[in-house]
Amino acid sequence: MRLTRRGLLIGAGGAGALLVAFALSPRRYASALVAGPDEHVFDSFIRLAKDGAVSVAVPVCEMGQGISTLMAQIVAVELGADWKRVGVEPAPPSPIYGDPVLAARWAPLWQPRWLPALADTPDDWLARTHAEREPLMITAEGTALAAFEAPLRAAAAGLRAMLMQAAAAQWNVGWETLDTAGHFVVNGKQRLGFAALIPEAVEYDPPEPPALRAEPPKERPGQFPDGARPRYPRLDLPAKVDGSFVFAGDVRVPGMVHAAIVHGPQGDTVLSSFDRKAAEGIPGVVGVVSSKRWVAAAAKTWHAAHKAVLAMEPRFHAAGRIADSSALDARIDSALRNGAATRLLAEGDPDALLAKPSLTARYDVEPALHAPLETATATARLTGDKLELWLATQAPALVRRLAAQAAGVPRRNVVVYAMHAGGSFDARLDARIAVEAVEIAKALGRPVQLVWSRWEEALAGFPRTPVSALLSASIGPDKRQLLGWRTRMALPATAIEAGARLLDGMDAVDAQAAAKGRADPLACEGAMPLYAIPERAVDHVPVALPLPTGRYRGNAHGYGAFFTESFIDECAHFGGAEPLSYRIGMLTGQPRLAACLVGAARMAMWGGGTDASGQGIACHRMDLAAAEGQRSGFIAVVATARQEEGAIRVDQLSAWLDIGRIVNVDIARQQVEGGMLFALAQAIGGSTAYAKGLPTAGRLAQLGLPLLADCPKVDIAFAESDEQPFDPGELATTAVAPAIANALFSATGLRFRRLPLLSEGL
Repeated sequence: MRLTRRGLLIGAGGAGALLVAFALSPRRYASALVAGPDEHVFDSFIRLAKDGAVSVAVPVCEMGQGISTLMAQIVAVELGADWKRVGVEPAPPSPIYGDPVLAARWAPLWQPRWLPALADTPDDWLARTHAEREPLMITAEGTALAAFEAPLRAAAAGLRAMLMQAAAAQWNVGWETLDTAGHFVVNGKQRLGFAALIPEAVEYDPPEPPALRAEPPKERPGQFPDGARPRYPRLDLPAKVDGSFVFAGDVRVPGMVHAAIVHGPQGDTVLSSFDRKAAEGIPGVVGVVSSKRWVAAAAKTWHAAHKAVLAMEPRFHAAGRIADSSALDARIDSALRNGAATRLLAEGDPDALLAKPSLTARYDVEPALHAPLETATATARLTGDKLELWLATQAPALVRRLAAQAAGVPRRNVVVYAMHAGGSFDARLDARIAVEAVEIAKALGRPVQLVWSRWEEALAGFPRTPVSALLSASIGPDKRQLLGWRTRMALPATAIEAGARLLDGMDAVDAQAAAKGRADPLACEGAMPLYAIPERAVDHVPVALPLPTGRYRGNAHGYGAFFTESFIDECAHFGGAEPLSYRIGMLTGQPRLAACLVGAARMAMWGGGTDASGQGIACHRMDLAAAEGQRSGFIAVVATARQEEGAIRVDQLSAWLDIGRIVNVDIARQQVEGGMLFALAQAIGGSTAYAKGLPTAGRLAQLGLPLLADCPKVDIAFAESDEQPFDPGELATTAVAPAIANALFSATGLRFRRLPLLSEGL
C-alpha cells in the first residue's frame, strides 16, 4: 500500500483525508485537524492559511515549560518560516498524537505481565499500538521532544519541498537547488513568498522519505550573552507579561455560573450529611449538587458559591482507612524493618557482603504537595448531546473519556479545549475536576465553572508519596573502596497506582487496591547508584497506605537521587576521601557525568567540601529510550549552604548540565532555573503531614516555601554536545536536595537525612 504525503493533505475545508499509522497492521485515522476556508492541513501538525500564516498543533500541555514554543521553532526552522508568522494551537485528542516514547517508558504500568520484554523501545509494535489505542496523549516524563521532534520536522520538510517544487516550476530549475528562508523560497537573489506558491504547491508530492535539512538546528550555550535577544523568543511571553493571556479561570461562556466544592478527608471517605438550606440562604446561590465523595454549590460568583458550600458544613464518614501521619509513618517503618522485599535492580548480589555492613543510614521523605499557583479549574457546557470542556490538563484523552461517561454522551461529541496551565508539576494529570464540573453542569442544566480553593487543592490533590530507605554499604579495608551497596525502599506502588487512574480511569480507592502489594520499578527509579560498585541492588518493600499518591515533578528520581548522593557522600567521609574525586574515581564509563562534576566544581570554585566550608556536591543521570536510541541527561550541582537561627540558608547553587543538542538555550535555561528553585522549595519545605485525613499545611504560607529573599544565586552552564536533546525540566530537580544536605554536613557536621531537611528525624 502506497500513500503519498499529498494524500495526507486536507484542503479548502475538507475533513476526509486519512492518515496511516503502522503498528500490528496498517491503521487508518481521520486527520485530527479540520481545515477551514482557504486553509490546508498537513500531516495533522501544520495548518497553513491562505496568506501563508503557519499554525503548529501542539499535542502536549503547556505548563510554563515552553514546549509550545519549542515545537513551533522546530517547524519554523525546518520550513524556513518567518518566526513572526508562526503560531500554535492545541492538538485535539487523536491516535495520531499518541506518544510511543511515553508508552514504552510506562510499559510496566500497562503491558501484560507475561510479556516482560516486548515494549522496551518506542519502535516496539506493542508500545505503538498502546500509544494509538486510547490515545496515550499524556504530558509527563519530558518525552515531548523525543516523541514529536521527528514528525514535526517531517511535516515541515514535506511542506517545504512542495513549496520549492512550485517555485522551481516557475523558474524552470531543479527544486533540489532551492532553499527557504523568512517565509520565501529563494534561488540566489530570486524570491517567491509562501502565500503566492500555496495554490500550486498543494498539487505536488514531496519526496518520501522527506528531505530534511542536513542537520537539526542547535543553539550554543554561549550564543546569547546576557542582555542579548534570543532568536526564537517565547510565543506566550508577551500576553503573560501584560496580563491578557487566557487561563482556565479566565474562561467565560454565556449563562455560566460558578461552583465551589468540598471533598472528604484523604482516605476512603463518603459524604454523609450537609445542610442544603444553609446554602440556599446565601444570596446568588443557584443550586447544590452532591456526589459520593463531595458536595458543591453553584452561584453567580465564586465567592458566593464558596461561602455557601462552607455554610452547609458537610460531614463525611470513613468507609475505610483514613490518612494520618502517625499511622503512615508506623506502616512505613514496620515495612522497612520487617517487610518482604522484591529485588528490582541488581548487578551482582551484595547480600553476602552486607551481612555485616560497614556503613548504614536511613533516609526519609515526607509527602509533598504540588502547590501550583493556579488551582484546579474547569468549565463545562452541556448542550443536548454535545459537551464542551475548558481546562488545563496533562491527559486530554482521559478527560474526554471520563467526561463523556459522566455526561452520558458519545465520546465523539466531547470537545476538550486544552488551556495552558498556570503551573502543574504533574498535578494536572488528575482528571477528577472535569468529571465534577460535568456532573454539576448536567444537574443544573447550565454551563458551570468549577474552581478548587487553595485548601481543596491541598486536601484533595494526590501528593508525592512518603518513602523511607535503608542504605547499606560494604567498604574495603582501606575504608575507601566500595565493594557492595544495597538500597531497601519502603513505599507504596505509587507509579502503578497513578497509572491505574491515568490509563484505566479508576478512582483513588480502586487504584490503591490495584497497586496493593505489587513491586513497582518506576517508583524506585534513581535509587541505583551510577558508580562502578561490583555488587549493588535496589529492593522495594510495597506498603499499602490510606493516602492516595500521585506523580510529582522529578518523580522517583527526586528522592532516589537524594538517598544515593547523600549516602555516597557519607561513604566518602567515612574513608576520609574528598567527595568530588571519590565520585569521579568510581564513574567508570560515565565521561559525560564526570565532565559535569568537574564543570560544576570549577564554576563554584569547589574547595573540597572540607569541614566548615559549607559546600556540598551531588550529581545524577536520567535516561529515556527513543526511536533513535537512548537519550540521556546529566547534571552536577554544587551548593553552598548554612544553618542559621533554625533555618537553612542556601547562598549559591551552581549546576553544570549535559542535555545533548539544545533546541532553544533560553528555554533550557528557564527550565533548569525553575527546576532548581522547585527542588530548593522541596528541600526546605513543600511537604505536609496529615491528621484525621486533613493536611496540616493547607495554605501556601504554611508550606515553608522560599521567598524571593531566600533564593540563592544560581549559576548554570551547559556542555557543548551533539547528542540527541534531553528535556531538562525534571533532571534539574534531582541533585539539588542532596547537594544542600551535603553542604549542611560540611557547615555543621550534622547529617540531614529527611526531606524537608529541617523536619523531625535528622
